[in-house]
Amino acid sequence: MHRATRLIPVLLTGAAMIAAGCGSDNNKSSSSGSSSSSSGSSGGKSSTVALLLPESKTTRYEAQDRPLFTKKFTALCPNCKLIYSNADQDASKQQQQAEAAITQGAKVLVLDPVDGAAAAAIVNRANSAGVKVISYDRLLLNSKPDYYVEFDSVGVGKQQGQALLKALGGNGKSIVMINGAPTDNNAKLFKQGATSVLNGKVKVAKQYDTPDWSPDKAQTEMSQAITAVGKNKIDGVYSANDGMAAGIVAAMKGGGVDPAKVPVTGQDAQVDGIQRILVGQQYMDVYKPIKPLANNAATIAAALAQGKSVPSGVINDKVNNGTADIPTVRLNTVTVTKDNVKDTVFKDGFVTPAQVCTGPYAAGCKEAGIS
Repeated sequence: MHRATRLIPVLLTGAAMIAAGCGSDNNKSSSSGSSSSSSGSSGGKSSTVALLLPESKTTRYEAQDRPLFTKKFTALCPNCKLIYSNADQDASKQQQQAEAAITQGAKVLVLDPVDGAAAAAIVNRANSAGVKVISYDRLLLNSKPDYYVEFDSVGVGKQQGQALLKALGGNGKSIVMINGAPTDNNAKLFKQGATSVLNGKVKVAKQYDTPDWSPDKAQTEMSQAITAVGKNKIDGVYSANDGMAAGIVAAMKGGGVDPAKVPVTGQDAQVDGIQRILVGQQYMDVYKPIKPLANNAATIAAALAQGKSVPSGVINDKVNNGTADIPTVRLNTVTVTKDNVKDTVFKDGFVTPAQVCTGPYAAGCKEAGIS
C-alpha cells in the first residue's frame, strides 16, 4: 500500500542548518563490513547514528549516498559518532548490523532496507529500545519508522514508461519488462508507475522480477526473452535501473538485437548508463539527485541525535506504509536523454566528463557538446 498526501510544495533542503562542523576519521572493520567515524571537536551534544545501506551492486550507494550523508552529518553533528554498514543484499545480515548498532549505542538508525517488509523487525526492535528510525530511499513497511526520505518512486516508473512510449513512436508495440527485486518496495512502485502508463498501449511479451537487482540475472532474463519472443519481435525493453540495463544490453548484443534500434530504459544515472545514452545503446535514464536525499536524511538524523526538533520546512509530505502515516521528505526526479544530458547530470556535477568521456564514448560526448 502506498498512499501519499501532499502537505506543502516539494522543496529541497538547504533550510535547515543545525550546526557547523568538521571532518572525520574512518576506521574500517574487515570482520563486520562496517566503519565508524567521529569528530574530536568539543562542545555540543554527542550521540551515535547508524547508516545502514542495502547493497553495493548498484554503484550509487558507495559512490554517492554514503559519502554525501557522511559529509553532511559530520558537519551538522561534529561530536556525533557515525556507524556505517552495508548489507550486501542480505536481509538477515542487515538485521544483525542493526542489532549491533543498537548494542553500540546508536540512538538513530538511517535504514535503507534490503526487504521493506522483513525490516519491520528492525523497526520494532528500535522502537522498543527508544531508537529513532529514518526510512531512507525505500519505505519500511508495516511498522512505525519516525521519518521517511524518498524520491517519488511511482513517478519514476511513469517517467520511464512515458519515455519508452515516446521512443516506440506509437501504440501496439511489443516490449520486455525487466523489473527490480521483488523484495524491494521501490521496485514494486516503479513497476506500478510504468504499468499505469504502458497498460493498453503496448504488449508485454515477457516480464521478469529480478532478484537482487542483479545485472547478471537481468542478462539471463533478457537472453531468455529473446529466445522465447524472437529477436525481431521485441520493439523495446523496460529496465528498472542502469545496472540491469548493462546486462540487458549485453544480452541484446549477444542475441542479435541492436540496442540502438530497440530502446532501453534505465534509472540512477550511473556512469555506464550515461555512456550508453551518449552512444545510443540506452534511450533514457532517470536522474535521482542523491545529494538532497542524503542531505535531508542527515539533517533529520543530526537533529534527532542532538535532541532537537526537525527544522521547519524539511518535511513536505506523508506516506502510509500499511501501519501509519509517516512524515516524509519527497523529492522529484529528472528524465534524461541524449538531448538534455549535458544540462542535467553534467551541469549538476553528478557525473563528470573525466568519468564518462573515455575511449569509445569520447565521440558521443563531443557530439553532445560535452568536453
